[in-house]
Amino acid sequence: MLIGLVGKPSAGKSTFFKAMTLAEVEIASYPFTTIKPNRGAGYLKVECVEKDFNTNCNPREGFCMDGNRFVPVELLDVAGLVAGAHSGKGMGNQFLDDLRQANALIHVIDASGSTDEQGRSVDAGSHDPAEDVKFLETELDMWYLGILKKPWERFAKQIYMEHHKVEEAIANQFSGLNATPEIVKAIISKLSLDPENPTKWSEENLKSFAIELRKTTKPIIIAANKADMETSSANIKKLQEQFSDYMIIPCSAESELALKEAAKEELIKYVPGSNSFEILKSDKLSPQQKKALSFIDENVFKKYESTGVQECLNKAVFELLKYIVVFPGGVNKLADQHGNVLPDCMLMPENSTALDFAFKLHTDFGKGFIRAIDVKTKKTIGKEYVLKNRDVIEIISRK
Repeated sequence: MLIGLVGKPSAGKSTFFKAMTLAEVEIASYPFTTIKPNRGAGYLKVECVEKDFNTNCNPREGFCMDGNRFVPVELLDVAGLVAGAHSGKGMGNQFLDDLRQANALIHVIDASGSTDEQGRSVDAGSHDPAEDVKFLETELDMWYLGILKKPWERFAKQIYMEHHKVEEAIANQFSGLNATPEIVKAIISKLSLDPENPTKWSEENLKSFAIELRKTTKPIIIAANKADMETSSANIKKLQEQFSDYMIIPCSAESELALKEAAKEELIKYVPGSNSFEILKSDKLSPQQKKALSFIDENVFKKYESTGVQECLNKAVFELLKYIVVFPGGVNKLADQHGNVLPDCMLMPENSTALDFAFKLHTDFGKGFIRAIDVKTKKTIGKEYVLKNRDVIEIISRK
């Protein structure tokens, strides 16, 4: 699972990345602060199953806080994007290559309108953030179209003459972008294209196909960052009206980062994704820190109910990609051989089966699958059982 953070320079991507990972990255208000991609672990927030068993878990990866399990996923913060990236402008070639393996994208935009299309500072509200949404769509669509068109004439003729399946040929061409024959076939059907003779596909057909393939293989959620600024509320409302197909989440990455750093120093208690914090050491807070916390409470929590950062990651994985979480466990023993209770929490695609889960745990478990047990109900389930979110499953297999 790889989630890419994208956007123009100075929109707040690096701050968003640091807020999610607490990794040390360079943050500055000038274009192309990020030259090489930053990688780190962000954490999905899910309701832990420990409460179902009246116990306390011991995660092998991630952590648990107040009954919330935080499950790691890989994040990639890529170089800032400018118009013309698909033709190599700015850091375009590197930006697009870095994105190839991303399962979904979080597009961080400056909702306050205080940076222009190049990422340069301008008067707040003077730039329309809707233009940033449009330009990212355009760059990605043109990138996909370029990959498709480059060999198309020869490629289409070969498919037709040699009677290859067009969906398999195109999926192979886009395999590095998470395309599959099933995805390609569905798009061909949706656009009513001729699957037998792709040489008849027009220029407009190719463009429509590229756009649909991009939407399917690189779904996007919009992080409307800097939502705490005065000019942001009106812009966010307009964005939500104009781009109703997108999930647009008001965000304040700076607020999330400040809260996490204060919590790390044990000055406050803050559960990521929540709508409040608790001051633990008021006497240790400077006047500036108290003022900042008050600002966050008034301009972020009371306005938007959260900083939006955690919500973006959760929605990208659970709503855009439609994954669920499943916990390995035993009916008679929830702990592993080291005594760690419910140590693992696995991400599984929607409609995964008990057999899929067995293979996820270990190839030998899948090959030797006998049956599975729903640990919550203690009922035996077969290999075709469709997993539900927060299931706890025991796999019984041949040794």
